[in-house]
This record gives sequence, C-alpha cells and structure tokens, in this order.
Amino acid sequence: MTFNRLYIIFFWCCLWSALPFCCIEAEAQDFTVVIDPGHGGRDPGAIGRKGREKNINLNVALKLGQLIQDNCKDVKVVYTRKSDVFVALDKRAQIANNAKADLFISIHTNSVAKGRAVKGTETYTLGLHRTEDNLEVAKKENSVILIESDYEQRYAGFNPNSSESYIIFEFLQDKNMEKSVGFATAIQKQFKNTAKRIDKGVHQAGFLVLRETTMPGVLVELGYISNPEEEQYLLSNAGTTALAKSIYQAFARYKGQQTGVTPKDLPPIEEVASSPKPTKTSSSTSQPKKTTKKVGGKPVFKVQILVSEKKLPANSKQFKGLSPVNHYREKGLYKYTYGESTDYNKVLRTKRQIASKFKDAFIVAFKNGEKVNVNEAINEFKRNR
Repeated sequence: MTFNRLYIIFFWCCLWSALPFCCIEAEAQDFTVVIDPGHGGRDPGAIGRKGREKNINLNVALKLGQLIQDNCKDVKVVYTRKSDVFVALDKRAQIANNAKADLFISIHTNSVAKGRAVKGTETYTLGLHRTEDNLEVAKKENSVILIESDYEQRYAGFNPNSSESYIIFEFLQDKNMEKSVGFATAIQKQFKNTAKRIDKGVHQAGFLVLRETTMPGVLVELGYISNPEEEQYLLSNAGTTALAKSIYQAFARYKGQQTGVTPKDLPPIEEVASSPKPTKTSSSTSQPKKTTKKVGGKPVFKVQILVSEKKLPANSKQFKGLSPVNHYREKGLYKYTYGESTDYNKVLRTKRQIASKFKDAFIVAFKNGEKVNVNEAINEFKRNR
C-alpha cells in the first residue's frame, strides 16, 4: 500500500512538472493563417490571352500554403477555397473570422484595359484610396459581389461601382493597420529581392474582403495578366513558385515578430536601398491641418460630407447646395465638413437633416484644432453636460 502511494505521488509530481512545457508547446502551435485565392468558379477574375486570374491565384495560394506547412509546423493553414469554386466575399471573411485567424492573405492578379506595358507587383491594406488607380483596383475586386443575387442586402447597399460608397472606408478605425502595413511592406521587398519583380509599392484602398475580417490582412496583386510578358511569367511554374516563395518568406518573418518563432533556415533579407517606402496614407501618425478654432478646450463636432484629392471651389456642385462648407487636410486629401458645434446633439441633428443629400456623412471631432477620436469626444461631451 505504501509503495502504491509513493508511486502515485511520484506520478503526479512528474505530470505537474511537465505541464509548463505542454503549455509552451500548445502556445507555439496557436497561429492560424487564412489564404484566400481570389475569384473562382463562375467568377474568372481578370482574363488574359491564355490564362485566367482565378487559376493563377489558386496556383500561388496552394504553393504558399504548402511552403508554410512544410516549414512552419506550428502554423495552421486555412484556405477559403482549394479548388475552382465560387466563394462570396463575405463568406471568405467569415471563414477567416470563424477560424480566429492571426493573419489573412488574399491573392489576386491585376489587369488594365489599355496598358499592355504596365507590369509589377503591389500589395494593398484596408483604407481610403488616395488615387483613382487605387480606387479602380478596389472597384474591380469588389465587383464580384454583383453576381451574387442578394448582394444589396448582404453588403448593406454597398455599390462597388459608386465612388460615394467608398467614403465608408474613411472612418474605419483599423486597429490592425500597423501590422498589415508592416507585412505588406515585407511582401513587396521579397517580390523585388526573391522574385525579381517590379515593385509598385504598398497602397491602401477600400476592399470589402479586408473590411469584413477582424485580423491583420493584405490583398496581394501578383502582376498584370493584361501584359503578355507578365502573363507568361504568371502562368509558368517558375513564376508562381517564386511569387509563392516571396510571400512565404515575408510571412515567416512576420510570424517570427509576432510569436518569436522563426524557421532557422530562412535566408537573410537583402538590403535594397532603392526599395520604395509604403504610401504615406498607411501611417497612423499623420495629423490634419489645424482649421478649427479653440473653443474653451471642448470638443468641436462637425459633419464630414465628402473627400477630394483636389481643393474644390466654394460653389462646387458636389456640395449640393450646402453652405458654408469648410475643409481640413489630412493624409494629402481635402476633407469637407458642414456645420460645427460643441453640442454633439446639435451636430447629430444636422447630420440627419442632410442625410437625403449625403447618406454616407458622418461626424468627426476636433479638440484645440486637432482631430480626435469621435467616441472619446462624445464621452467627454456627456461628462461635461
């Protein structure tokens, strides 16, 4: 009996001492990446002379996933599709959210109607487009929802072909922006160094599939299928392998930064002095121009009605008869507002009054001339009532 008791005590002591190591192993395996090959099934995506975007995207996605599985045993890889099937944009995001993913990678191939000479890779994060080119890329990728029978209900009236619909991306508070931009920048460096592609930089634009996900994410444009030379590269085994390897190496380093676990045989990053810096719109430290007067240190609320890359005249038809309209500059854009008050309720009524003209208008807040978080400003307003 005494021997049995000693054996049981010894067994539990060994188990207890092993628990910390079991926990460490469990934590090391707790990283999930979702790989999203764009388009598929009845949605071919961009079409070239010989190839279709959906097939290129899937080819690179499967190679990327295999590289991760072969070299990162502690990572779970989830695909939004592994074959030629159609998957709605909101379903793709749902797959990532349900998997509680740590990272989302959407893979696409670019094209332009009149630009056979245009080529190169670019990577996007969620945000407001700065240029018409970025807007056109977002429109092209979002237009897939139009083949869904109930897209107006599923996407709350979003029209991928309407520039006004994209104003919703202006006030998104993306907590994952910094990580997304860092990962996107790493991908572009690898495209240039590993795959020897033309680096067209990191940009922001309003992609629905990125808006609906709750983790850091990027949308990669592998190249231009509209360029015959680049299409040939995108359809080759060597080309898709090099592109997949580039994304993998960026992923492995990103994961290492987040978890402290990086594959030992990962080659060093080449330093490229001429590597373009990410678009300035990706920075969260940019401050708006001070156009609001100080009013006793209280938050000042305004209704933002539209955004323009160019300064509009005071009598612009885009203001739809509203006057006076003010503006401030932020991240290289002119942002126009109507009405202002330290009384949030008053500005809220103003927003409702102009809803028929500017249905996507929203309230912004300033304090001592600086733009501030509107939710914090509202809470301060409530405390001071």
